[in-house]
Amino acid sequence: MDKQAIRETVWDALEDRGIARFPFPPHDRIPNFAGASEAAQRLTETAVWDAAETVKANPDSPQLPVRRAALRAGKTVYMAVPRLRDERCFYELDPDDLDDIEAAPAISNVADHARQVGPEAVGSVDLVVSGSVAVTEDGARIGKGEGYSDLEYAVLRELGLVDGTTPVVTTVHELQIVGGPAGVVDTTAPVDDHDVPMDWIVTPDRTVETATTHTTPTGIDWDALSADRIDEIPVLSSRRPD
Repeated sequence: MDKQAIRETVWDALEDRGIARFPFPPHDRIPNFAGASEAAQRLTETAVWDAAETVKANPDSPQLPVRRAALRAGKTVYMAVPRLRDERCFYELDPDDLDDIEAAPAISNVADHARQVGPEAVGSVDLVVSGSVAVTEDGARIGKGEGYSDLEYAVLRELGLVDGTTPVVTTVHELQIVGGPAGVVDTTAPVDDHDVPMDWIVTPDRTVETATTHTTPTGIDWDALSADRIDEIPVLSSRRPD
């Protein structure tokens, strides 16, 4: 199965089995799922969570409990501006500066609470949290197909703000694990050079350390980006190599 076929199978199953949660439909997005809060709680019990002071997290609904938990724990959270549409392409949430920790990390509220900064202002990131449509137990991840999560990581890696030792985690429902015991897809997942592998997968029921052997991108793969894609993303167009 190609990536899109895997996505469609997972989205359909989440909807048909009543596992999907608001926003609906689960299709064409990082799908929210029953048990997202339990998965977030399980993540907070890991050593990589305890060691992190700064977390870069995706803005999607299933990881909202993760972002709230990070702020409650006193961690600084960075979220990408949707579609990286500004040169200052990250929202910085410092729990010491927030009046409403519960509301601030919701994508509908973050612009009203966060400081918007460029990637150079982010500083070192200790933990990356990614949303997934599907993931394999050896760390291959499939997103919703637009590539922004991988680009955000690539920008941070290009600037030395993450490196090969920075743990990358995702929280998902068991059904989203390709080839897993409860997964609806029993196959392998294709992996492209720009795909960022997951070091940890956390579900409401278990925590998987993937020991991934997939190669982590070391920066922006300019050859994989069209001129139009670079032009429409300021943080890329301003750093385009000569």
